[in-house]
Amino acid sequence: MNVQPAPVPLLIACALGIEHLALRSGDRSGAGGPVTFVRTGMGPRAAQRSLTRHLSQPALAGAAVVATGFCAGLAPGMHPGDLVVAEETRDPHGTVPCAGTEMLVKELARLLPGRTVHTGPLTGSDHVVRGPERSALRATGAIAVDMESAATLLSAVRAGERPVAAVRVVVDAPEHELVRIGTVRGGISAFRVLRSVLPAFFEWHRSLLLPRR
Repeated sequence: MNVQPAPVPLLIACALGIEHLALRSGDRSGAGGPVTFVRTGMGPRAAQRSLTRHLSQPALAGAAVVATGFCAGLAPGMHPGDLVVAEETRDPHGTVPCAGTEMLVKELARLLPGRTVHTGPLTGSDHVVRGPERSALRATGAIAVDMESAATLLSAVRAGERPVAAVRVVVDAPEHELVRIGTVRGGISAFRVLRSVLPAFFEWHRSLLLPRR
């Protein structure tokens, strides 16, 4: 009798309570295996500590990891509610290539027709980026910035080989800076988009775990 291996779990990490609420209220019916939602707390140190702790648990030792939530767009023409699929994450501690980028772009475009999906490097910061600092980060080739994705994925791959990805929703951009998430139209739009992304994560997860023929 052939014994089927247990499904590889999926860990979805975000930082903020409002991000966690959006994800937990999304459609989780299409998951192909165990899914764990982790609220890491804000900033790269919190993300690093949280991922290291969670991935040390035997049940999550080989989990695929997606970093998600909101971000600041760096490129002119970006709008709140746009999506960012990272080709890689980077910060001063390292660069991590992402898996299955084309799959995620395809699924997000299918799920959210009319929403712009940007691809490129996603850079990390230890503080909220505003004003002229956006231009400096854009000059490095990055298309968006957030405080946790780079630390999340770097911690994940340091804990063991696994597929990783980062998908973020633009909550503010050079022409659309927001003061507080959720209190203005752009923040509400980003929240609604984030609620809708889970099926794309589940499809990404399944596609990477299919046996090779």
